[in-house]
Amino acid sequence: MNAIERREEIMRILIVRRHETMQVLAAEFGVTDRTIRNDITILTAKYPLKTSRGIGGGVSIPDSFHPHKNILSVEQVNVLKELIPKANEHQQTVVLNYDQQ
Repeated sequence: MNAIERREEIMRILIVRRHETMQVLAAEFGVTDRTIRNDITILTAKYPLKTSRGIGGGVSIPDSFHPHKNILSVEQVNVLKELIPKANEHQQTVVLNYDQQ
């Protein structure tokens, strides 16, 4: 596995786990903690990763970050808002809770 593939896999892991320590990641990939720290430094330029030291420390990704979530355009959101009064209760709940997925 090269560095690019490792970094992609680190992001997949973080998207699922939301938090992990550098030591666990290093052990999973068979590399040093330093290599993982370098990977995280590079990844923070593209993703909203946060690092912390000490007990409970490691690298985490905000709960609000969902890269695979579909994003609606402003026009689509406005049309949905116009349609909400005509929707049944279940449909209204689905539309109004879209941003909480």
